[in-house]
Amino acid sequence: MKKIFTLIALGFVGALRVHGQLANGIEAVVHDSIITKEDVDTLNQQTAELLRRQYRDQPEVLEKKLKEMQDENEQKLVANRLILHEFKVAGYNLPQSIIDDEVNSRIRSKFGGDRLSLTKTLESEGMTNEKFRERVRDQFIVEVMRSKNVAQELIISPHKVETYYLAHRDAFNVDDEVKLRMIVLNKSPDTNTPPADKLAAEILSKIKEGAAFDEMAKVYSQGSYRNQGGEWGWFERNALRKELADAAFAVKPGVPSPVIDTPEACYVMLVEDRRSAHPKSLGEVRDQIEHDMLLEDRNRLEKEWIDRLRKKTFVRFM
Repeated sequence: MKKIFTLIALGFVGALRVHGQLANGIEAVVHDSIITKEDVDTLNQQTAELLRRQYRDQPEVLEKKLKEMQDENEQKLVANRLILHEFKVAGYNLPQSIIDDEVNSRIRSKFGGDRLSLTKTLESEGMTNEKFRERVRDQFIVEVMRSKNVAQELIISPHKVETYYLAHRDAFNVDDEVKLRMIVLNKSPDTNTPPADKLAAEILSKIKEGAAFDEMAKVYSQGSYRNQGGEWGWFERNALRKELADAAFAVKPGVPSPVIDTPEACYVMLVEDRRSAHPKSLGEVRDQIEHDMLLEDRNRLEKEWIDRLRKKTFVRFM
């Protein structure tokens, strides 16, 4: 039976070749559904530019990362088509009212309920409202089927977390850290605004005369932590830009730094505390370990499920 089905599927692929429908490029066939190069490229566009910026000075690494992304997205599309096929052959039904609700929800969240904005966006992407509705339906089905077939109520025992922590303690090492408060003064071309370096020097003078650093930050800082009195929290050296890191690890705790002048802004810094390199405690990383182990288990269970679907469905990569 499987051999007959395979021959039918291959006949479907052959028909596509005969009718010249490979102009767009077929990447894979799942049962009687094709995955085109355009399908894969659409997914690639979401992360390709980020990779190009991240590895622009490492062309060989960039090429490798782009290839990995291409393969991952192709496999993701194949998995989705397998899930949709399973939904169909299992005889499941999705009422139109549920699709309507999901479409309306997407329009509200992405377009503020404005259907005209939706239509214009779809037109710019070369997509019709019907195609958008079909995409929403497929995405909804895939999410529901994953939820149904991949266990959600996984439990990671405290013992398993502790065992992982002890075996990977080096992965949780933290370099020397400083606890910072910062006053940020952005540089502006506006000649009516006091120069940032001059204002920073005046603020530093007031702090040295006894003004509270956190109060000065609340009044003058233009940074995102202004309302918290300029409190940035704990930072390792490699988490700070070089100018700030050099100053932070040079001054003594409790002593304000000199004005730190960068092309974009001037900073006045206060190191409140310092601690040497150390491994994070189990209490600090327990939630992170549990989250990572849950994700690993879910990914394993999903892979096993997709592998089972592959065994009973025709899949061919072109």
